[in-house]
Amino acid sequence: MKNDLLLLATLLTLPFSSFAAPPNIIIIMPDDMGYGDLGVTGNPVIRTPHLDKFAKESAELTNFYVSPVCSPTRASLMTGRYNQRTRCIDTFKGRSMMEPEEVTIAEMLKEAGYATGIFGKWHLGDNYPMRPQEQGFDEVLIHRGGGLAQPSEPVENKRRYTDAILFHNGQQIQSKGYCTDVYFDAAIEWMKQCQAEGKPFFAYLPPNAPHGPYHDVPEDLLAYYQSTNLTPILNGGESDKHKDTVARVFAMIENIDQNVGKLEAYLKESNQKDNTLMMFFTDNGPNTMRYVGDFRAMKSHVHEGGIHTMFYARWPERFQAGHVNDRIAAHIDMLPTLAAASGAALPKDVKIDGTNLLPLLRGEPNDWPDRTLVLQTHRGDAPIPFHHMAVRTQDWKLVHPTGFGSEIMNEEVPFELYRITDDLAEAENLAEEMPEKLAELKTVYRNWYDDVSSTRPDNYAPPRIIVGSDYEMVSDLSIQDWRVGTDQGWGSKGKWLVTVAEAGSYTANVQWANPIGEREVTVHLGETTASGTLGENEDEILFTGLKLSAGNADFRVEFSGEQSRQSTPRFLRISRKP
Repeated sequence: MKNDLLLLATLLTLPFSSFAAPPNIIIIMPDDMGYGDLGVTGNPVIRTPHLDKFAKESAELTNFYVSPVCSPTRASLMTGRYNQRTRCIDTFKGRSMMEPEEVTIAEMLKEAGYATGIFGKWHLGDNYPMRPQEQGFDEVLIHRGGGLAQPSEPVENKRRYTDAILFHNGQQIQSKGYCTDVYFDAAIEWMKQCQAEGKPFFAYLPPNAPHGPYHDVPEDLLAYYQSTNLTPILNGGESDKHKDTVARVFAMIENIDQNVGKLEAYLKESNQKDNTLMMFFTDNGPNTMRYVGDFRAMKSHVHEGGIHTMFYARWPERFQAGHVNDRIAAHIDMLPTLAAASGAALPKDVKIDGTNLLPLLRGEPNDWPDRTLVLQTHRGDAPIPFHHMAVRTQDWKLVHPTGFGSEIMNEEVPFELYRITDDLAEAENLAEEMPEKLAELKTVYRNWYDDVSSTRPDNYAPPRIIVGSDYEMVSDLSIQDWRVGTDQGWGSKGKWLVTVAEAGSYTANVQWANPIGEREVTVHLGETTASGTLGENEDEILFTGLKLSAGNADFRVEFSGEQSRQSTPRFLRISRKP
């Protein structure tokens, strides 16, 4: 009898996949879509019938958190660790590259026998060894950098979302159709191949929509929203420009919903719906001030509207439709949750910050312990203690909203303390009334900061791009990943921190978006220097026969004349001669 009870207890603690086929896994994470951008979350204007239906068929976590901007969320999602442990601390200027030694969900699931694919936005490094194909993904269809129509895209793409130039398994391709349609269509075709091969799949679908700019959106949907009264969701922003921007954002979101409908039809037709764990959440708050339910603020803010998003998870074989749980959870919880769902082994010798959420999603009765979540992101080469951060426990929230855009903390901004369970709008600041609770949460934050900052000796130094590797013979270095010191914005001059994999003969091609007139141009590639003249009507200059030594080096480009954002090179292309 005792042995029988021990066996039963053991079975109850095993992951599902120990006695059932491992589930397919799909994560859909739109870019810059907010909590209030679904009909099911109370938006009276937007049309999202497929996502609304999916939400009603799912288990829901009502207190789910992400970072205030995109790259930090993506690093935390992929690793189960706070992004401050991963070297990814911002969205550009070389601060958005993830340490290649980090273990991703894709690597973990691949080791467990899964096929792995990404379709959309990566934003954790454009070059070897930080690309998704080096981070566990078998199938890769992405744009570069933080989005289309950004400086990391090929110049010839000309800011297109429609018929965009994308990258398939490392090769530049010309796509056909609106970008979100392309991602979902490619994902579905890949899923069909996985099913034919009898392999479970992990499909990561992070479209770059509805991230701006907003010039290229589905025209039929735009016409609908431009003719619709958007006043109920504008949060007081009644300007014609604001209305037009929101109409364009909603057109992109409804297009995402249409693609979710296509995906749902495929899962049903292929009899894979019941054993597919499909999750939907966003990477941060909305990209404009608009409806966010009971919350306040938007993307980049650390008030609820910037970091509190919807979370739906459907697994018909395991989760009860309509189950709701209010325990706090976050992006860092995805890796341990998917490990438990799939039966994959957690990464060895790695501190995982997240928690397995399956008990919450299954509705198991238990005494779920209170926990603390910390969200912090701001511009700069390293996080500053207490700068633009939030601490959330189940009942309380500490906020120091010093501004995402500043690399220096404004010491004059006061701390805010909310009994968040009773004050989702963060309207009643209790910091002066409850100094002991304020001090307690400050101490919690400081301990967290010291912990994540000590992950490695040079914790906030960026990883180096490796050039001249057999895995990437041609490296396009963009201003997305250069270091510019104190320059504002993207910067007008900077340097790339690289490691030359092999000594030998290289070429360097400097490319501008448009001709900038006749200039004297010099490339500095470590100890090697070459100079030449850029012609009046030329937009690129090539240097050949450059002898580079193996090892760490700084690469930079200098040119005569005016130094401005408009004259900044778009790419430095480094090619190793075979």
